[in-house]
Amino acid sequence: MKVLYVTSEATPFASSGGLAEVSSSLPYAMRQRLVTCRVVLPLYEAVPQELRENMKFVTSLSVPVAWRRQYCGVFEARYRGVTYYLIDNQYYFKRKGLYGHYDDAERFAFFSRAVLEMLPHIDYKPDIVHANDWQTALVPIYYDLFYSKNEWYYGTKTVYTIHNIQCQGKYSLELSEEVFGISGADKRLIEFDGCINLMKGAIETANKVTTVSQTYAQEIRDPWFSCGLDPILRERSWKIQGIINGLDNRSYDPVSDAMLYEQYDVDTFKQGKATNKRELQRRLYLPERADVPMIGMVTRMVSNKGIELLRDVMDELLQYSDVQFVILGSGDWEYETYFKDLQEKFKGKFVACFGFVPELAHKIYAASDIFLMPSKSEPCGTSQMIALRYGSIPVVRETGGLRDTVFDSQDGYGNGFTFKSYNSRDMINAVYRAIGGYSNHDGWNILVERAMNCDNSWNKSAKQYINMYKEILNAD
Repeated sequence: MKVLYVTSEATPFASSGGLAEVSSSLPYAMRQRLVTCRVVLPLYEAVPQELRENMKFVTSLSVPVAWRRQYCGVFEARYRGVTYYLIDNQYYFKRKGLYGHYDDAERFAFFSRAVLEMLPHIDYKPDIVHANDWQTALVPIYYDLFYSKNEWYYGTKTVYTIHNIQCQGKYSLELSEEVFGISGADKRLIEFDGCINLMKGAIETANKVTTVSQTYAQEIRDPWFSCGLDPILRERSWKIQGIINGLDNRSYDPVSDAMLYEQYDVDTFKQGKATNKRELQRRLYLPERADVPMIGMVTRMVSNKGIELLRDVMDELLQYSDVQFVILGSGDWEYETYFKDLQEKFKGKFVACFGFVPELAHKIYAASDIFLMPSKSEPCGTSQMIALRYGSIPVVRETGGLRDTVFDSQDGYGNGFTFKSYNSRDMINAVYRAIGGYSNHDGWNILVERAMNCDNSWNKSAKQYINMYKEILNAD
């Protein structure tokens, strides 16, 4: 089986978030299962020079973009045994940042068309072309309109993954012909609710639509989650499947994590976590106490992550509970200001650290006893999986991937604490249950051991993707 994984970003070449890690980890995991999976992404200015030096020029071609044609260079690179193609056009991609430019519609229309145009030139005919998010939503659309009846492309199937339904690729209707090159009756594929909606077109044309967790696949058919696309998703529900993202166990492993104060495994976590907790307390000027439960958060400080719930109950939690609370992240000014004020009010109990600091994030996962994720929505989430692997017991709201990976321990078999409603009282009650559980040392150690033994690796997810690919190919 041959797969072409189409993405707007991939580690280590260019990254702005979780998609980049998925685009690196999933192809690698599929390769481990003897599936040929190659990745294609734009050659951004952000690609490091040391990686450019090892790239090989493959070919150049002319790519149609609506009524005009543009130069396209194809470069090849290897990373962890996986072949990557990087699409070069300096006019579109030699800029600061990956997204947010005035002509993103045209940039990614070019990229999507270039992906399909390059295939005969590099002599790689995939069985599956797998596109991701709105930036590559045009790939299944263009394939359906312009390539599916071409003999060379015949038999190729398309998959489209929704990582976050909030970003749908919406543009004004006049761009249909001028930028996307889609005219006449074909425009109906990308028109929705008075504008162009690229995600809607991909849902219509792809052979399979996946999301990044089973629960999210159900949630996005509900108007509360769908950002307007629920009618299309319900109509096409037969082609929608949820597959949870995995965790890169090489990058997140307390046994070998050089960022920790002390490394540990499931057999040595008592000593290892105690050392990491003591050293983090020392670094953050918290009282060095082994007996106090430390609650950690590594998050974007935005409403969608449940920060507004914290504001309702943090004074109560910090005033009346014997806890320490450490949060790391950045985001909206009002939330950052709130946490700065809270830190002044509860010195010795609450610490807020701002910015993207990977080494501190790893230390918080290792040092904390409880990890809080009260998200309003969470398509998949990775922080809860990292917390489990590092023995920090998650407290999460039952939404998206959180519901699929964290199960309430009240039945004696779960790996964390959960709450259902997006409500501050429900959240704080789950936190109180976790604090109460921490006081039962023997029971807590069993829970930590159970959490660290959870398998959220990419191997499981890759197997599900491969089975899904086979089902599509065998459907004819």
